[in-house]
Amino acid sequence: MSPRGVQLLLINAAAASALLAAALLWQHATRPHADAFEPPETDVCIVPATRTNAVHPYDPASGLGIHDARPIPADARCAVCGMYPSRFPRWAAQLILDDGGALFFDSPVDLFLFLAEPERFGAARDAARAAALYVSDHAGRGWVDARQAVFVTGSAARGPMRGPDLPAFADEAGAAAFVAEHGGRTVRFDGIDPPLLASLRDQNHARHTH
Repeated sequence: MSPRGVQLLLINAAAASALLAAALLWQHATRPHADAFEPPETDVCIVPATRTNAVHPYDPASGLGIHDARPIPADARCAVCGMYPSRFPRWAAQLILDDGGALFFDSPVDLFLFLAEPERFGAARDAARAAALYVSDHAGRGWVDARQAVFVTGSAARGPMRGPDLPAFADEAGAAAFVAEHGGRTVRFDGIDPPLLASLRDQNHARHTH
């Protein structure tokens, strides 16, 4: 092969390598982060819902304080509906018991339903032992004390139950930005009253099947 032919071959090989690298970079950049994963609208749960409120015990070796928020185990089931909260990291919530045990929920709505009527879920004793409540910041900023969080109600966003929910935020600014994009209004922990909760319950659990 002539020197000119070798030169063209090398140029073409370099161009192909550059295109491949660009494609791989684009694929990596556009791939959702694992923490942002949410099942598609058509996803259905084929595992029967559990009515056993499995408390996940505190692990002293975790390095976390006994009443700190902790990562959600992959096998944890929502104490209200039986879904898997770890699959919905932007919506999840957790209740920490006085002994450090934890109950997990797939969304703020289910946490509030549990607190309002724990006897419906066979867990009145657990609710009475609540030492801390946490909700996930919908903007991805980690766990937030539920009593300090700012919630949004009436938005176009749909939660894990495919119905209206209460996306939570660490501050008013985050909640206001969400309202500007998705509608709704902000509400604090104490503002989530029985009529609002009943409406959310009926719009979620009446239509959800596993």
